[in-house]
Amino acid sequence: MNSMYFTEEHNLFRKSLQDFLQKEVVPHIEKWEKTGNIERFIWKKFGDMGFFGINYPEAYGGMDLDLFYTVILLEELQKINSGGFAAAIWAHAYLAMTHLNAEGDDAIKQKYLAPSITGDKIGCLCITEPFGGSDVAGMRTTAVKEGDHYIINGSKTFITNGVISDYLVVAAKTNPELGNKGISIFVLDRDMAGVSATKLDKLGWRASDTGEIAFDNVKVPLENLMGDENKGFSYIMQHFSLERLIMGINAHARAEFALEYALQYMSERQAFGKSINKFQALRHSISDLYADMEMCKTFNYAVAYRLNKGEYVVKEATMSKLKSTKMADDVVYQCLQFLGGYGYMEEYPMARLLRDSRLGPIGGGTSEILREILAKIIIDKKEYKPAT
Repeated sequence: MNSMYFTEEHNLFRKSLQDFLQKEVVPHIEKWEKTGNIERFIWKKFGDMGFFGINYPEAYGGMDLDLFYTVILLEELQKINSGGFAAAIWAHAYLAMTHLNAEGDDAIKQKYLAPSITGDKIGCLCITEPFGGSDVAGMRTTAVKEGDHYIINGSKTFITNGVISDYLVVAAKTNPELGNKGISIFVLDRDMAGVSATKLDKLGWRASDTGEIAFDNVKVPLENLMGDENKGFSYIMQHFSLERLIMGINAHARAEFALEYALQYMSERQAFGKSINKFQALRHSISDLYADMEMCKTFNYAVAYRLNKGEYVVKEATMSKLKSTKMADDVVYQCLQFLGGYGYMEEYPMARLLRDSRLGPIGGGTSEILREILAKIIIDKKEYKPAT
């Protein structure tokens, strides 16, 4: 393990997490993959172990640890081969909860963040809409102030934990004529009148629930506004750095898992009187894939180090997601090929891994959008700045 970033305490945490996942999660994965429903008891167990509070303040039950504990959590979640379960966990802990912690006042943190850390409440983040995914500024959901409430109307889609969550962190336009300068962030309770959700059927991430959510004249108290009105776009952009880096780390971790599994399989599989890891064409292919994975992992660790120090790394995190998710798809595709016909069988891990990995270049900003963001930074010299 890379001692530049990981201390002995980190390594002990990794071992404890591995043991927990093998004992408490792995026995249930096949059931959750089939039903598309992650049972509530596991959320509470994660909370009891402190895994949801890794980088959150002690005042709300967290442990306020450095970002490399989060890196470990993300990596190990990828290596139990359920992208859906991993997504449900990190969407709660690092999408919904990030906004609560950054923009929520003390009352919101006491009501939503503290029980999120203990696993008693599950959250989701609602940004993407049916008519606008990566185009955040083009969202149509509105929040109109009326007396002591906002009235929210609109819809969101592709929302991880969109059906099972207890609360929703929602982006809506409070001043539509201002475009991206008129977006605000709210927290809504699931049981508010006018909130409804429909579960979506997906190619991969089968264990997680992904929902389309409708808001029909939902009355939201003024105090459920998070941060300043009309500052939502800058909050979203600021947190995209973490989300993109998370997806980059997920990608290098699942690629590493795929390679480790393929190498073990190839050492045991016999063809023409010898194990197939002795064939030069396969050996050289593995070498290229492993090098690509290590390059991405090393870059992702460097970006995590800078983000942990508080640097604004929107460019680097965008690069992380763009290159790592493409690399992971290539690695998983080739590792399935190394297994031959067995790679195509559901009882082996590669078929699910291939489906789950394919969301990498789509979710959290498509690769096409990320290339345009990078082009603006590199060619047009556009500067993205932290929210103030």
